[in-house]
Amino acid sequence: MQIRIIPLVVATALFMENMDSTILATALPTIARDLGVDAISLKLAITSYLVGLAIFIPVSSWVADRLGARTTFRCALILFLASSIGCAFSSSLAGFVVWRFIQGVGGAMMTPVGRMVIVRSVPKTELVAALATLTIPALIGPMMGPLLGGAIVTYTDWRWIFLVNIPIGVVGLVMATLYFNDERPEPTPLDGKGFVLCAIALLGLILGATALGRHVAPDWAIAASFVAGATAAAAYVRHARVVAHPLLDLRLFELQSFDAGIWGGCLFRIGVGAVAFLFPLMLQIGFGLDALTSGALTFVTSAGALLSKVFGGRILKAFGFRRVLIANSVLAVASIGLTGFLTPLTPHLLIVLLMLMSGVFRSLQFTSMHALSYADIAPRQAGAATSISSVAQQVSLSMGVAIGAVALEWSQAAHRHAAPQAGDFSNALFVVAGLSALCIFKMVRLPANAGHELTAGPPKTIEE
Repeated sequence: MQIRIIPLVVATALFMENMDSTILATALPTIARDLGVDAISLKLAITSYLVGLAIFIPVSSWVADRLGARTTFRCALILFLASSIGCAFSSSLAGFVVWRFIQGVGGAMMTPVGRMVIVRSVPKTELVAALATLTIPALIGPMMGPLLGGAIVTYTDWRWIFLVNIPIGVVGLVMATLYFNDERPEPTPLDGKGFVLCAIALLGLILGATALGRHVAPDWAIAASFVAGATAAAAYVRHARVVAHPLLDLRLFELQSFDAGIWGGCLFRIGVGAVAFLFPLMLQIGFGLDALTSGALTFVTSAGALLSKVFGGRILKAFGFRRVLIANSVLAVASIGLTGFLTPLTPHLLIVLLMLMSGVFRSLQFTSMHALSYADIAPRQAGAATSISSVAQQVSLSMGVAIGAVALEWSQAAHRHAAPQAGDFSNALFVVAGLSALCIFKMVRLPANAGHELTAGPPKTIEE
């Protein structure tokens, strides 16, 4: 019973986060007009949230071990709800970005802690099923998000986008109180130096990429941001090799399954992050559709993702992780590239079919790579693995938004368009699809029995 209940408790948080992000994507043009900025500039609101996640996720497992999983989860929910209210009452881009960052801090302590509890509590042979149980309710959020976002900005005020989080968060608080164990394993010492280096690296690289193209900062400041981020990242790699308990244990990459799941997932998520940002804008700005119609076309992706959960586990058991990931990587990346061929004259039925299949391939890819990452992870390594996995997810999504926006802006500038045109969105989508295709090389290098530990056999681990 607990194997089913714990993922459902975590799913309430994931549901809220996913619905929030998909609602926001659909409502970006409306929010931009109300705040007096262009829609592309609101990429800051998306990346600031992801930066908050990426910076504080690495310490989430340490905080949970020190304060207890239930206490940490509930405090994170409260912070997420408070910042949602702050977003709703923002009247400027700067204020909106700050509240989104704080919201990301709450998210950093919320879903990753829940996932860590799942990995620690669920037997290896039940992990795929547990992860599927986690994602099925969470996928309802993205399904509802685009439609709800379109309806909100069409018939009422966009600020209700964030206020709808309140009742959902209250349900999560109640469920966490009733069903979460407040387990407190002996915490390892906090790697303070590692935390500072990681924070500088993530801030420098993500904010530098986000600032490209829109002249929101001087060129020297953007270059300095990249240099500071890269320097801090290199310093952390050296630091992690000598410290006893590094914030992010890079030794886990010695496990081939973990290495492929993380790096392959990062490359693929660049495309997914970019599409989540670009596609609603393309429909509204490039195609001239209203927010409600855009939401109706976008939500189908999540319907396809939900559909894949019905047979995803069976496919993996029948064909194995390597075969599935190679074939599905090709199909998933192709679905991103095909989005670039859409035009204002494309029949809506064809768009719906493409989005449906894209959701199926994307969900199967995420489930497979996420499960593969934990194939050789022992329970004592769950916290470290979850931290790295969660950071990698948020960084790659942030970079996807940044790269997609830069590609769009460069295409717009090259064609001397005063505002982005449909062709500019297509060019940007082709760029991110090409980057995501690099994940295929990681999948090809997997051994034939990759992921076998998820169904049989004892886990293999790295040496202490």
